[in-house]
Amino acid sequence: MLIKYKKSYEKIAMGLLSFIPSEKDLKKLMITMNEYDTENDRMLYLWKEKEGIVGLIGVLFTNNQILLQHLAINPSHRNQGFGKHLVKALKRRYPSTPILPTENTEAFLHKCNIIEDLQIDMKKLITALN
Repeated sequence: MLIKYKKSYEKIAMGLLSFIPSEKDLKKLMITMNEYDTENDRMLYLWKEKEGIVGLIGVLFTNNQILLQHLAINPSHRNQGFGKHLVKALKRRYPSTPILPTENTEAFLHKCNIIEDLQIDMKKLITALN
C-alpha cells in the first residue's frame, strides 16, 4: 500500500534512502531528506506491507511531469515486485501525469519493463489530448 511520507517515518525513510549509492554519505542523505521535508515540488511515498515499510519512492513534480528521483527497497524484500508496485501505485495516484525516470532510476525501470508501460501511457495521453 502506497502511503505519504510523514515526519514520524523519518528514520525508516533515511534507512531506505541509504541503500541508494548516491545517498550513502550522511550529509547528502540529510540534504535529500530536508528537500523532501521542505520543498513543495518534492514528495516521498512509502510502500507498506503487513510486516512494515519495505520501500520508498521519491519524486519531483516539474513541468506537468513527475521525475522519479529515488526508488529504494529493503534488501530483504528485493526481487519480489515491490519496486514495480510502487511505480504502478504512483501512476494510479497521478494517472494523467507522465512519470519520467532520472539517470539514477532509468535502469531499474527498464529492468522491470516499467519504462515501456509509462511510455505507452504517455502516448495514450498525448493522443487523447489531440
